[in-house]
Amino acid sequence: MPKLLTDEQVASYHRDGIVFPMRVLSEKQAASLLDASNDLEQRIGENPKATDLAQMHLHFRWAYDLVVNPTILDAVEDVLGPNIVGWATGLFPKQPRDPKFISWHQDGTYWNLDTHDVVTAWIALSPATIENGCMRVMPGTQNLPIQPHTETFAENNLLSRGQEIGMDVDDDAAIDVVLDPGEMSLHHVKIVHGSNGNESDMKRVGFTIRYLPTSCVQTGNRPQAILARGEDTYDNFEFIGPPPELSIDEAVAAMKASAQQQLESVMKK
Repeated sequence: MPKLLTDEQVASYHRDGIVFPMRVLSEKQAASLLDASNDLEQRIGENPKATDLAQMHLHFRWAYDLVVNPTILDAVEDVLGPNIVGWATGLFPKQPRDPKFISWHQDGTYWNLDTHDVVTAWIALSPATIENGCMRVMPGTQNLPIQPHTETFAENNLLSRGQEIGMDVDDDAAIDVVLDPGEMSLHHVKIVHGSNGNESDMKRVGFTIRYLPTSCVQTGNRPQAILARGEDTYDNFEFIGPPPELSIDEAVAAMKASAQQQLESVMKK
């Protein structure tokens, strides 16, 4: 029997490539994490890109604790199995009235993983609405092979290379992943997804966690990660415990280095 999801929700994930919403944090917990993420964003400065706001779980205890949150892991286990790696984290802020968008794409295109049995937890720290640019997905497209992508490097595209899928996408068939603070969606690594710009006066902030089975291999790397649940018999990752206690400046510097290393490893062709 599933640990958190209903049988219908598990079936929805495997059929559509996404399931939502699930309440995994209280509104108070989400607000506290929003404060922490806003502080981190301000310390990096100059309206940082999502690629700069990555791998927080390796250096900040609040992010580590979110990766190993039992409620989140119960839902992940329901679709991924009991042996779970917390591989990567990211923060996706959209400022009020910001036209920046995320083009239609498949995450599995660039990550250099040897399996597509990968799930992303997208946790809303603020409201995620149609007006402020919530994630949008094309249900069922996780069943497609990885499609060709064009690297546009478009100015307002939040993706690192402006990568855009080379297939016709019917916007009218997309599902808007609307979430309240503390709610979560789970989506498959191959699902076609993107998001529009923020047309509202409200900031949108989402925290993502990429979960893998312990059997997964990141090609050419043995990356640092968290054994979030279960046991490992493969030794494909360098598992670490809770982050060491560092000054905020030291932690930010270490996170920047980890984020750059992660970007280089997943975008390596």
